[in-house]
Amino acid sequence: MATSTQQGPAGWVKPELDLSGANWQSSGRGTGGAQVAFVEGFIAMRHAGSPGGPSLIFNPAEWRAFVLNARSGAFDLT
Repeated sequence: MATSTQQGPAGWVKPELDLSGANWQSSGRGTGGAQVAFVEGFIAMRHAGSPGGPSLIFNPAEWRAFVLNARSGAFDLT
């Protein structure tokens, strides 16, 4: 459940999501170092090796842009 928000860059408001009960899934055939979870209409991503560390939170449009740019080589995910 989103309990509060934090003001981010360019006016974007980041929700404070409760990720404790999230169903984390490994990215890319289970070989990647990232995990994703879908929580309250947002997408959370974290480092699989540091599950207690910080998570990136994306709204659906941001997630789509991230994935499309990653597929086109805009990000080095290795």
